[in-house]
Amino acid sequence: MRRFLASLAVTACLAAPAFAAPEVGDVAPQFQADGFLGGEAFHFDLAEALSEGPVVMYFFPAAFTGGCNIEAALFAESAAEFTAAGATLIGLTAGNTDRLSEFSEAHCASAFPVAAVDRETVSAYSVGLMMRPGWTNRTSYVIAADGEIAFKHTDNNPNEHVTLTLAALHALAPDAGAAPAE
Repeated sequence: MRRFLASLAVTACLAAPAFAAPEVGDVAPQFQADGFLGGEAFHFDLAEALSEGPVVMYFFPAAFTGGCNIEAALFAESAAEFTAAGATLIGLTAGNTDRLSEFSEAHCASAFPVAAVDRETVSAYSVGLMMRPGWTNRTSYVIAADGEIAFKHTDNNPNEHVTLTLAALHALAPDAGAAPAE
């Protein structure tokens, strides 16, 4: 039993991510990724996107899987709200990347881009899915225009990611606490 526990501890240490997951208040790791918007090739550069305002990015396990189809459709339904709030919206994955062109049309409704992330980005954000190597977990980020992470949410259930990221995005607005204009 003692040998088993020691072996388990060593395995856990070896399986631990090389980087700690970035948290709220940290500067978001920079990256670039290629993907698709409405079936057309698309290049994403986080630094470039941040120069235009906040970025909402969500990592999802893999294209054409049940929860990911739901989550993409939910983000697509609300894409105009993200744009109205001045944000760039992008979905990111390391799973089933050969099908992203089709996924960008079928489930993202051509409303926002999806891109394939490399191992370095997966490590930098610590979003590797342990039970499914090569896939990413379901984590959403709101990154302020200054590059600081304003919000992070990890949950395998796809249903609240849109609502929570929109709320965090609206909280970034300069007049977030002001009374509504009549």
